[in-house]
Amino acid sequence: MAKKLLLINPRNYLKGGLLKQEFSNFPPLGLGIVARLTPDDWEIEILDENFDDFEYKEADLVGLTAFTSNVYRAYQIAKLYRENDVPTVMGGVHVSMMTEEALQYIDTVVKGEAESVWPTVIADFEKGQLKRTYEGVRLPADQLVPARHDLFHPDYKNASIQTTRGCPWRCDFCTVHAFNGTAYRQRPVKDILDEIEMTLDREFLFFVDDNLVGYSKKSMARTIELLKGMKERGYKREWFTQASINFAENEEVLQLAHDTGCKLVLMGIETEKLEGLEETNKDLNQKIGFGHYDDIFSRIHEYGIAVLGTFIFALDTDTPEDLKKRVDFIINSKVDAYQTSVLTPFPGTGTYRKFVEEDRIHYKNFPEDWQRMRFFENVIDPITMTHEELNDVLFREWSRLFSKRTILDKFKMTLRETKDPNAAFWALTTNASYGNTIFEGTNRYFDLTSFLNVVRESAAY
Repeated sequence: MAKKLLLINPRNYLKGGLLKQEFSNFPPLGLGIVARLTPDDWEIEILDENFDDFEYKEADLVGLTAFTSNVYRAYQIAKLYRENDVPTVMGGVHVSMMTEEALQYIDTVVKGEAESVWPTVIADFEKGQLKRTYEGVRLPADQLVPARHDLFHPDYKNASIQTTRGCPWRCDFCTVHAFNGTAYRQRPVKDILDEIEMTLDREFLFFVDDNLVGYSKKSMARTIELLKGMKERGYKREWFTQASINFAENEEVLQLAHDTGCKLVLMGIETEKLEGLEETNKDLNQKIGFGHYDDIFSRIHEYGIAVLGTFIFALDTDTPEDLKKRVDFIINSKVDAYQTSVLTPFPGTGTYRKFVEEDRIHYKNFPEDWQRMRFFENVIDPITMTHEELNDVLFREWSRLFSKRTILDKFKMTLRETKDPNAAFWALTTNASYGNTIFEGTNRYFDLTSFLNVVRESAAY
């Protein structure tokens, strides 16, 4: 009789808004990769709380993944299986950084990337010799495997594919270099194209790389090869990605991105203040971005692509007036969509170590309070104001930034700049989703579907 592996993607039940929007849900790629690495004689099921509330299911082995924000939910689920003597295994960024904590709730923790150790985990389980911890090594990119996309929930509109791992930059707030390393590893282009082939039933495509184009002429050339391969195979569906601001420097990349259906690119802007870039070790933005953001955005717009800029609020150098100016900058700039996160000290980052040393994490009832670390909740005690004052500033400034009027004005700007209604609608949908995430449970939360339908039917659209 086949053994059953149940893989679980938990949901943060404090989280609303963005997580509930069907167009902004992304499949749990890590679980799909673990499924690919599991022997064929196992039955595998993914229980995904993005769509289905958890209910206890029989299994021989349970695997979970979690970010910091949903790790508390993962621990709750693991407890139920422990009570029934079913072994639980967990991996991901949070438990790799907080292993001792995780071992209080999970039988086995896999630290780091799973590819090099998951076959050993399965073999040890089959021998009845499952260890408490395993630690993966970072394999060369040509040894990374595609996910089992066939196991993801059928209602996902987005397919997710990772083409690279690692980042040479050491931004203080980011876990990527700690988890995936500083070497920029690029999967073979044919492997990626073949994996794209597995996802053609999904409406949209998301390249989950932290920077699709990389940091050198060689990595840029590899991006060109990938996009040319997509074009040659006839892959043309709307897609989006993440990239550094050097994405705008190569005209061939921009043209190929346009030709293959790119509609939105996420870029880490973080702050318009030089002091803030220095504080966060955002070196590339200091070198080629500072003072030139609108030129960069306009260059991308020429190819019908919108820009989603990420911004951090409540850096140590930020005053209330600075946060007002940051919102003014966003509103008046040519950035199309905006993710405005409160500085969040995630385990494994320099920011976390600093805030622990200075005792400035406001909520410390862990593991329960990990679920507050979801970017849009203030969990810190800032330097230039109190925790409560920061909450007041955030509410005031976010109310301006995510009003229907501001979102609609940005939509019209994107339409003028890109001359592409679909790119403008991507930006509009993103802004409306973030607004609803922030104002979940307040009178500023609005019916997103109705709002989008009104815009679709408007003369401007």
